[in-house]
Amino acid sequence: MKWNPSSAPQGTWIDKELEACAFPDPRLGKRFRALVGNLAERIGESIPLACQDWAGTKAAYRFFSNRRVSEAKILSGHFQATRERVQASSGPVLVLHDTTEFSFKRESKHAIGVTNRNYTGLGKDGRPRFHTLCGMLMHSSLVLTLEGLPLGLSAVKFWTRKKFKGCNAQKKKINPTRVPIEEKESMRWIENLRQSTELLNQPDRCIHVGDRESDIYELFCAAKDAGTHFLVRICADRLAGNGSHTIEEEMRRTPVRKRHRIEIRDAKGKPTEVLLEIRYCRMRVLAPVAKQKHYPDTELTVIHALEKETPTGRARIDWKLATDLPVNSPEEAIEKLQWYALRWNIETFHKILKSGCRAEDSRLRSAERLARLIAVFCILSWRIFWMTKINRSAPAAPAAVAFTTLECQLLDHLVQGPSSQQSQKSLSSYIAKLARLGGYLARANDPPPGNMVMWRGLSRLTDIELGFQLGQTCG
Repeated sequence: MKWNPSSAPQGTWIDKELEACAFPDPRLGKRFRALVGNLAERIGESIPLACQDWAGTKAAYRFFSNRRVSEAKILSGHFQATRERVQASSGPVLVLHDTTEFSFKRESKHAIGVTNRNYTGLGKDGRPRFHTLCGMLMHSSLVLTLEGLPLGLSAVKFWTRKKFKGCNAQKKKINPTRVPIEEKESMRWIENLRQSTELLNQPDRCIHVGDRESDIYELFCAAKDAGTHFLVRICADRLAGNGSHTIEEEMRRTPVRKRHRIEIRDAKGKPTEVLLEIRYCRMRVLAPVAKQKHYPDTELTVIHALEKETPTGRARIDWKLATDLPVNSPEEAIEKLQWYALRWNIETFHKILKSGCRAEDSRLRSAERLARLIAVFCILSWRIFWMTKINRSAPAAPAAVAFTTLECQLLDHLVQGPSSQQSQKSLSSYIAKLARLGGYLARANDPPPGNMVMWRGLSRLTDIELGFQLGQTCG
């Protein structure tokens, strides 16, 4: 699938991302535009530092406290921009789904909520001690091309818990399969799938990708009802065929279709070549016993990739994937495995939120205000991620796709190089120059610049551009 850079809109990227935002008061829209601009200029800094004065800081705090403002309204413009970028592309797109936790240090947990409870050791009385974490959760859906270019977010859900209840403790009281999906937190997977499919309005192009937490039978049925596709890593060994055996038993009877070599990196970054045994089989999968009256059986393709040798120092690769898509050859099975391998991109997006934008350092006091702030950070984090990936997906694209004329002129002046050559006017060359402002060395054997040097470079370029404009104004 290719993204067409020539279809990129004119104007600043902030103007485009916020164009479709609809607030009940036009003044809120103006304040939002100024706030995003301030936070984008100083990524990772506090609100007072980003706003620079008390008037701007107070306006930001009032915006996040305003009941007429919600994370849905904040992200509405970005969602529409994501839809337009998908429409400007061709071929399948991956919709990556995942959940992340934001932890905050607060004396009182009531205003925000709790996310987990950690064991901290034995107390003086010999009893185990636990620490309850204060925080909130976010379930996001990131649209990605098959080349790995993030086109934007299509759905985001925030929620908190008044009291943390461990899964094992709940299982002792009630069978989870007998609880309606609408009463579980797992419903977020189905809600985001439906919202993303409706937003993009091209269900047949979408492949929804999730980890083992997304192995939900109701999600399979929801995807079928929406006319869209899914690719999830399964953990439940459901009944298959006529109900006399399970998925695991049927896959054991399936012969190895292909042995495929891939290169992976260990914890120290050292590349290693491993051999995978790949099996795949189309089978009839039965709904859980407690849900068979409400959900029909379904046809799934199960792909099993198992590392032949047991490695030392790391977990053995053992992936079982389920999809509604047909797999008629080993090459198609490998293709689906490669699609699932791109799922790590949404984890990288969450890392930018926490490490780049420093979402967990915020001192806002309520969950509602924090959700609105993180929604703004989602837009900024996508922009950083996009800037990092566009260099690899469309390196020959014109620099105007991501940079203004003034930014290109400043980069040419700050980072010396043979800029007169046509090849040095490409997007790739200016991305490298921006990364060098953030500490990228650009040596011959260096990998492409990553997210960290990109957000540092963006911050430096913004400060330099502001100084240049002040110099022009003051003469």
